Amino acid sequence: MTESGAPAAETRDDAPGQPAISGRDAPAAPVAARRTSLLVTLVLGGLTAVPPLSMDMYLPALPQVTAALHSPAATVQLTLTTCLAGMALGQMIVGPMSDKWGRRRPLLIGMVVYVLATALCALATNAEVLIAFRLLQGLAGAAGIVIARAVVRDLYDGVAMARFFATLMLISGVAPVVAPLIGGQILRVTDWRGVFVVLTVVGVLLTLLVWRRLDETLPPERRAPGGLGPALRTMRDLLADRVFSGYLLVGAFAFAALFAYISASPFVVQEIYGASPQTFSLLFGLNSVGLVAVGQINGKLLVGRVGLDKVLGVGLVAIALAGAALLLMSSGVFGKAGLVPVATGLFVLMSAMGLVMPSTNTLALLRTPHAAGSASALLGTSTFLLGAVASPLVGIAGERTAVPMAVVQLSCAVLALVSFLGMCRPWQRKGERTAGERTGL
Repeated sequence: MTESGAPAAETRDDAPGQPAISGRDAPAAPVAARRTSLLVTLVLGGLTAVPPLSMDMYLPALPQVTAALHSPAATVQLTLTTCLAGMALGQMIVGPMSDKWGRRRPLLIGMVVYVLATALCALATNAEVLIAFRLLQGLAGAAGIVIARAVVRDLYDGVAMARFFATLMLISGVAPVVAPLIGGQILRVTDWRGVFVVLTVVGVLLTLLVWRRLDETLPPERRAPGGLGPALRTMRDLLADRVFSGYLLVGAFAFAALFAYISASPFVVQEIYGASPQTFSLLFGLNSVGLVAVGQINGKLLVGRVGLDKVLGVGLVAIALAGAALLLMSSGVFGKAGLVPVATGLFVLMSAMGLVMPSTNTLALLRTPHAAGSASALLGTSTFLLGAVASPLVGIAGERTAVPMAVVQLSCAVLALVSFLGMCRPWQRKGERTAGERTGL
């Protein structure tokens, strides 16, 4: 073992014959040591949990912020929009930086700025200052999302990568569920500023873990040369790859369907079907458990036995069928549907995401070992942008009908299927000797 805790000279399970290089500037062995693998999982999982924690832990405090800063609710809601926009834009900046300078330096800089921006949010004296610091918080927090995916691509390949993404879902899937609950408990003992204090502490702890325990995974000889121009050309080349762009669109449209659910479900469940806030919280948590559980079944049982494209296809069909069923029920084709069948449709749609999201990330990144940071940036930014577009569409007909939600979800599912069949065309690539196919995918 080296001083950093990585094995000194292991052979990669997913790339036979390629010795791992020890040290901070070399990729760590993927799964050779359980302790090291567990630590990497926890750190990367924490980084992927930063965005939902930053967004959702703050939600219960919005009424307090409106009153404390004497600002209209619409202005305070911009603190959510700017944070989301910052996370989308930040990935496009940090991803190429990590391909050029390695993973550790941009990640540490991003985490330090995130901590400072979050602390300044707690000190904001008016809504305009809070909006500015939330934008900075989103820009910096994007480093964790984009580099976590790039590190997974550096460390793992094929089956191992698909399983690791499924494991990360266990953390990133739970975070949005527990974040509002944590925020609500914080507000029992302090005010809205205390939420940002807790987020600052979380950021400090994650930064220390990254600094002390997360080794560099992109050695100098694999880094991309040049500045802005080469980075833009790399992204252009990635988007010119029809198959990569297909998986990018599949993931983005599927995530847009998920965003539509998150945006509309509080009104659909409570306002239209008359459920209590407690019932809504229970159903929301149950759906999140379904997503995580299916993701774990995918990672533990399906990966390595069933082709990832087949798993992805099944997941997309399930989402489309659930969206169609929700549209039929919400439009009254079968009469007035109760909460139970609607909740069942939402559960199927959410659970199927456990098949789709790890598969799209893996299949897209398998094609881009030379530019994992830029590829990760494009994947992340596309999902945030399409999610931001889908969210307001679900309320276009008011809060008394679930039809817009179902229309958005079904449309996104169909577009994801069209992208998969029209651009990815897995049946045409059976003869390709890609890394994924060499490792059983």
